[in-house]
Amino acid sequence: MSATEPIAAPGADQSPRPAGETPYRWRWLILAVMLVAEIMDLLDASIVNVAGPELEKSLGAGPVGLQWVIGGYALTLGAGLILGGRLGDRYGRRPMFLLGLAAFTLTSLLCACAPTIESLIVFRLLQGTAGAMLLPQGLGLLRENFSGAELTKVFGIFGPVLGLGGIVGPVLGGGLIQGDFLGLGWRLVFLVNLPIGIVALIVAAKAVPKKPGDRTVVVDGVGAALVALSCALLVLPLNQGQDAGWPLWTWLCMAASAVGFAAFAFQQRRTAARGRQPLVTPALLRKPAFTVGLGGIALFFGGLVGSQLVLTLYLQIGQHFTAGEAGLGNLPLAVGTAIGGAVSGAFLAERIGRAVLQIGPLVQLAGAGLLWYELGATGSFSVWDIAPGVAVSGIGAGMVIAALFSFILAAVDDSEIGSASGVLTAVQSIGGSIGVAVFGSVFFDRAGAGEFTTGYRHALIAQACLLVAFLAITLLLPKQARPEGAEYAGAGEGAGA
Repeated sequence: MSATEPIAAPGADQSPRPAGETPYRWRWLILAVMLVAEIMDLLDASIVNVAGPELEKSLGAGPVGLQWVIGGYALTLGAGLILGGRLGDRYGRRPMFLLGLAAFTLTSLLCACAPTIESLIVFRLLQGTAGAMLLPQGLGLLRENFSGAELTKVFGIFGPVLGLGGIVGPVLGGGLIQGDFLGLGWRLVFLVNLPIGIVALIVAAKAVPKKPGDRTVVVDGVGAALVALSCALLVLPLNQGQDAGWPLWTWLCMAASAVGFAAFAFQQRRTAARGRQPLVTPALLRKPAFTVGLGGIALFFGGLVGSQLVLTLYLQIGQHFTAGEAGLGNLPLAVGTAIGGAVSGAFLAERIGRAVLQIGPLVQLAGAGLLWYELGATGSFSVWDIAPGVAVSGIGAGMVIAALFSFILAAVDDSEIGSASGVLTAVQSIGGSIGVAVFGSVFFDRAGAGEFTTGYRHALIAQACLLVAFLAITLLLPKQARPEGAEYAGAGEGAGA
């Protein structure tokens, strides 16, 4: 899998194809369709980052609107992932995959046609929901149709392809907006999904086999509602608070969010005690290494996604880069992340164990310090002035991304991997949404007064604080990662095992 992707999607029944059974003839087309779906998600998570000035010019989007357009997608995606896996278990992965893919393509069209920033935000929230129904079906479909050496080969293909998808998002988005083909501007970043989605839908309808779901699987609607409500109560004040001056309701919402998450944990334990199927295996919440790992995931990806957004905002708003130039300005970060991930995944994590999770953030801190110094340079600005600091930060991030999930999953039993992976994936996405809200507010607090460099530096301070907290959390994780391949072997136990 990709360094930026979860090890296993949520889903309960991901049993591999029995040995000796005749391989399904269209199985490689299934792999192609799954890759397309994952790449569409990766692109939509980052491609909008470079659209800020165009959205402001076209729809009058302010800082808050931009934060919702970018972070709202990740919010509903993360909040709905585990539920999406459960729905696939109950109603079958083929219908849920086709429905999710069709909905994702349709909502992409709606985003492209949005007449106002408010409607675009709503459509982005719906797009994230569609992604939450689509993405969890992928791993189960692959495990049902591949086994043995073929399955290993499949996961080997995932890594580079999805890694490329994550890298090209801002570059592709910048190129599309810069090209302004047919005068469509920012709308092209959503319209690009239409031909891809339609072709993928046609191929999936032909290639994905019909297999009934398990109607004995019970979907925990109460738990899903608690998660969605708690996430909304957290992200809403973080997005709106800076603009509103942090009134009392923002603090009450955040307090209510904490109560909501606590209520969810209680409700999951109670549901399991009654012999029903919870969204999350309650035993996971009693494992200290796993629960602190959730905090680490949220801190790390919140800082990573938020700082990448601020980099793009600084280049476009502060330095007046075009969308295309800002997209290319993300390349040092992407290349650095790829290098760090390759080094960590190839040998470093295996040789030094948990220490790779401590070296990574230290390298990121060094990169942030270098970037702070580079931002103080006088004279004409070029992206090359900050490229070394950005690249060093990327190397540190890549070292962590490549290993983090495996170390956290080392704290759980084999039968719990499916549920644990689903939870980690959801927290990763929600953490990114929170990062967009927090870092966007920090940057715009100073950018509103024209102090763009100061705003960027304040964001670097925020990132440093998160990295220090993450560094402390890593000391509580298992010293060795889960053996390679063990994640996939146990993923069949699923979301509510």
